[in-house]
Amino acid sequence: MPHLVIDYSGDHLGRDRVAAVMEQLAIAAAATGVMNAADIKVRARGFDDYLVAGRRDSFVHLAVYLLSGRTPEQKETLSIALRRTLVEHCPDITSLSVDIRDMDPVAYKKRLKA
Repeated sequence: MPHLVIDYSGDHLGRDRVAAVMEQLAIAAAATGVMNAADIKVRARGFDDYLVAGRRDSFVHLAVYLLSGRTPEQKETLSIALRRTLVEHCPDITSLSVDIRDMDPVAYKKRLKA
């Protein structure tokens, strides 16, 4: 269930690098024990048009969607590990951010085709 959604400045990170970043973020997330590796879904969206504080500075923003139930400590551990991974793999990017979002388990609906 956990979703890691990466938004990034396409002209700075680029598709050639984003696949490796996606893989490393999934590894880092699973290593925290907050989520199971087999459940993690990662996707990325590159942006051609953007402003960061009114300028065209590079960015990577990671939104993590989890079903509610994790403790604040677990979410902080996850956030720190993911930010550390971004810093390590995107040292040239100006703005790196991570946002952990709780999803309502009653409202979240899913269908898997067998």
